[in-house]
Order: sequence, then structure tokens, then C-alpha cells
Amino acid sequence: MSTLDYRRGLHDLGDGCHAWLQPDGSWGWSNSGLVTGSGVSLMVDTLFDLALTREMLEGVRPVTDHHPVRTLVNTHSDPDHTFGNQLLARRDVEILATAAAAALMTQEAADAVASVKHAPGTLGDFARHVFGPFDLEGITATGPDRTFEGEESIDVGGREVRLIQVGPAHTPGDALVLVPDARLLYAGDVMFVGGTPIAWAGPIDRWVAALDLILDMDVVTIVPGHGPVSGKSEVSVMREYLVYVTDEARRRYEDGLDVDDAIASIDLGKWADLPEAGRLAQNVLNVYQQLDPSVPRPDRLSVLTKIAALEGFEGADPVPASRG
Repeated sequence: MSTLDYRRGLHDLGDGCHAWLQPDGSWGWSNSGLVTGSGVSLMVDTLFDLALTREMLEGVRPVTDHHPVRTLVNTHSDPDHTFGNQLLARRDVEILATAAAAALMTQEAADAVASVKHAPGTLGDFARHVFGPFDLEGITATGPDRTFEGEESIDVGGREVRLIQVGPAHTPGDALVLVPDARLLYAGDVMFVGGTPIAWAGPIDRWVAALDLILDMDVVTIVPGHGPVSGKSEVSVMREYLVYVTDEARRRYEDGLDVDDAIASIDLGKWADLPEAGRLAQNVLNVYQQLDPSVPRPDRLSVLTKIAALEGFEGADPVPASRG
């Protein structure tokens, strides 16, 4: 893992690349990036609300006063990486994302995220617990000005930045942002470090393939979507988790267990103490859906309720005890 301190704020990664980190990397606490060229810069992702994004834009001014942001790339559609987009759009910054990500960056989706904090019962309690620090009101959904599919190369003040679509994986429209001359990768939520990944889209096998792609890249430094700046060893750790969960879920599917029984019976072993371990609920569901397309596809809010229960959140419906 990087020797850089995992502290909030701007980190100089060398070679004109920077990261804006937000410990502790749990729900909503995402990272952003900044790549400078000759007189301009490219930003990777915004943050979960306008106040946090304004704080970041002010915090990166020592860089952007000399290298104004001209391009913003959203690595995917999740709100903790896009809800600050409107502030960049006001500065006439061109926004790019995959076409699959763009399709999900709607006002209806933004309003739904804001409303979950007002939901009754376990779901609302859990949402207020994890999203309490964020002001999700008044967000104007701001999607990309231009979309891409596959790969695209961008010139940032004379240096190449490559955009590589790897979704569907974590979400339908995941993309990596590679800075070849710095041997540095902004991975978005294709990489979680120090927390449990969650496969909202999948299939997980495709996510594992994206991690294999990263392992084969000529990169040294990796900025994850959540967690500290890292390297390839952290990629291998996350890959191991996803393969383990996939294998365990597949075995239970073949044994005839339903989804809920499969979730309850999986012993996470060394992964049990990983923060957000309750995301296992969605990961197992994702595996079952790939093995059997007739398995129901509940919305994210229903899944969040299951996650709350797995994590023993007060008021959550109990989940049967593990059967090993």
C-alpha cells in the first residue's frame, strides 16, 4: 500500500497527478483525481454533495489556478461520484462518461437518492445513519456533454489520458482513467480499498476480468474510488474477495439453496471484519441472477434494507444465523 497518509484533502502523487481523498472511504466518502498538462487539467469525478465539491474545488486551487480544469471524467454514474457535476458545468468544463453511465444520471435518480433519507422504517434509519453527513437536497442531475464506448484517448495539455470502459461491473458504465506516462490509474469504484465492494451490475466475473486488466497494466499507483492510494497488491486482495464470494454463492446455488439462505450460510472468514460486510447480500444476489436470469431483481432500496439487517442495524429485520 502507498506510504502516503490517508488524510482528507489534496495529495500530490507526482508527475502532475493528484488525488483528493475522503477518509474513511465508507458509504459516500469517495475520492477524486486531477491530472495536469500544459496549462490545463482534467478532473476525475466529483463528490456526493455540493458543499463537499465546493470544498474540493477550493482545496485544489493551488493546482488549478495555474492549470484550470477543462475536462471532467465521471468513472461511473453513482451519485457520490457525480452529484457535484453541476458546479463544474457552470465553469464550462466538458463532462465525459460512458454512454451506459450517462443513461443513469437522471433527475429522477437524483431525487430518489435524496428521498431515501426521509424513508420510514429500517431503510430510512439506515440511510440517515450512512448518508447523514451529506446534503442531498437541491442536486441538479448533470450528465456528460459527450459519451464514449470502449476506449478513448484525451489530450490534456499535451499529455495522453486514456479512458477504458470496463463496465458493466460495479455499475453498468464503469470506466478506468489511465495516465500512461505517470504509470498511474484512477480506478473509480472498480477498486475499493479497506471496504467491501458491491456489484450493483455485474456479472462479477466481468469485474474480476477488469481487475485482471489492471494487474496486467504498466501502472504503479492506483487511486481507488474509495480508500487510500494503493497499488497492485490491493487489486489482488479485492480480486480474491470477489472470487471467494462467487465460488461460495455458486456452490450454494448448485446445492439448491435460495438466495436468502445462501447469504445467511456464507462464512466470510477473514473478510468478516471488512467494513460494509453486509454488502454480501447484493454480491450473492448478483451471482444468483447471473446463474438464473429468473431470480428477481429488487431495487437498490430493497437491497439496502437487506444490507442493514446483515450488519445488525437496529430495527432491521433479523437475518437467520450463519450455518457455516
